[in-house]
Amino acid sequence: MTLVLVADDEPVTRELIAYKLEAEGYDVIVAGDGRSAIAAARANAPDLVVLDVRMPGMSGFDVCGEIRADRTIPSLPVIMLTSSVHEADVAAGFASGADDYVVKPFSPRELVSRIRAVLARAAGA
Repeated sequence: MTLVLVADDEPVTRELIAYKLEAEGYDVIVAGDGRSAIAAARANAPDLVVLDVRMPGMSGFDVCGEIRADRTIPSLPVIMLTSSVHEADVAAGFASGADDYVVKPFSPRELVSRIRAVLARAAGA
């Protein structure tokens, strides 16, 4: 089974994403903040991470950067999820190491499609 880590400080968003991914056959773990997301990534070795950009304590950009710098975590695809459409934020997401960037509000179906595409690219790498 493919394991996806969903990190978002909004419980409704986390639950929606987890529900949709589980309905599509994915295993899901969740985190409500950046530090918890890093701990979950280290402890569970997910196949992909969906990161909200704006979380308390540590932004998704910082979490992505720390995941990329951590040699104990294998190369891990990351999709950033945010309400910001500013070009600078999108650029910062990719600069931090994100593989894709999805803007809220989002279609759960589109998010699943993007997850599949990023996982397919990672498998082919």
